[in-house]
Amino acid sequence: SSFVAVVVVCLSPTMNRVDKILGHLSQSGSALSSSSSSSAAAASAVRGRLNRSDDDVVIVSSLRTPIGRARKGYFSGEYVEELLAAVLKATVERTGVDPASIGDIVVGTVLGQGSQRANECRMASFLAGIPETVPIHTVNRQCSSGLQAIAHVAASIQAGYYDIGIGAGVESMSTAKFKWEGSVNPNVKKHNAAAACLIPMGITSENVAARYGISREKQDKLAAMSHARAIAATKQGRFKDEIVPVKFTVTNPETKEQTTHVADKDQGMRPGTTVEKLAKLRAVFKKGGSTTAGNASQVSDGAAATLLMKRSKARELNLPVLGVFRSFAAVGVDPAVMGIGPAVAIPEAIKKAGLSQNDIDLYEINEAFASQATYCVEKLGLSWDKVNVNGGAIAIGHPLGMTGARMTATLLHEMHKRPGARYGVVSMCIGSGMGAAAVFEVEQ
Repeated sequence: SSFVAVVVVCLSPTMNRVDKILGHLSQSGSALSSSSSSSAAAASAVRGRLNRSDDDVVIVSSLRTPIGRARKGYFSGEYVEELLAAVLKATVERTGVDPASIGDIVVGTVLGQGSQRANECRMASFLAGIPETVPIHTVNRQCSSGLQAIAHVAASIQAGYYDIGIGAGVESMSTAKFKWEGSVNPNVKKHNAAAACLIPMGITSENVAARYGISREKQDKLAAMSHARAIAATKQGRFKDEIVPVKFTVTNPETKEQTTHVADKDQGMRPGTTVEKLAKLRAVFKKGGSTTAGNASQVSDGAAATLLMKRSKARELNLPVLGVFRSFAAVGVDPAVMGIGPAVAIPEAIKKAGLSQNDIDLYEINEAFASQATYCVEKLGLSWDKVNVNGGAIAIGHPLGMTGARMTATLLHEMHKRPGARYGVVSMCIGSGMGAAAVFEVEQ
């Protein structure tokens, strides 16, 4: 079992006194309604300053590769070590951090074979120029693995194991084997919950749609919006700060001649995607169902890395703070409807951060399937104006182990582009019936 530590933000007695004082000011009557708004803004600013601690776990860099389509895309012929090495190297180079000072590297990865993938990640760190003295290990909590890696590093820094660490994620779905290894324990079939862990992910999507009344039209609307937003964001350069350009090789199948290219944009977006076009696609997991290739996430390749450290260390190194890690929660849900995980994990993470849902400015909720993403947004009463504002996995792609780290990079960089945005949430569902979520703060 994985060890999960949660960073809980506690308000000091001084904070409570400030809240009371500012609260009295904001309740001074309807005649002062305009000043009440000013008082609320002042309260938020004061809370932010007083809540800063040298022991805070802060993020100073969060980068990712472009995401390529699996099997036919940029990185279908690339080794996984090259993808991970690209973001590790860029992290060190862009921040100027001494790589020998890194206490640990944790890499979320799902489909790679256990010991082989662990070795591939170690080799990637060497290819990135990181010395042998820096350890590395992998973690697998299915689709949340990249976020889990970040949470592991944050918890380790909070515990005092080291001051600087990298939480990363990588996946090459082009080279993965999508099959169960060995036979299934016959006792599993005697236990409903255990047996439900074997339900194909596409069927769990159909289960969510049927159980909670998520129509095909709603799913296709989300898919079309995801593509439109991702295309617009790419054209506007909104991903530029988080993407590390990566070289890849193309081999001519006839001449065997190889040419080198550079990927600097995500590959999965499909211009011209409309609800009408999506409605023509057939269901792929269940006859008469509603989950299609068009309203489900894409299989993809990519890597991402987030550099975390104590606030005191960031100040010592004169590194600007990209964000603050405020809380993390992992929860369990019915495996048959595993996609509902974010609807349970998000409130838990927000509560652990000492916040309310009204405090959250932006959400990155993984679009594993349009059915489950739609359900979670509706269940929590969220506005799509705050959710996946630059598109999600349906358009961008979902390299399983990378996703949580990718979403973290996307969230933090987007929040910096929005004056006044302070708190953001990253969340996803997890195969076999779980959900995970983390709260981040941006200090503007």
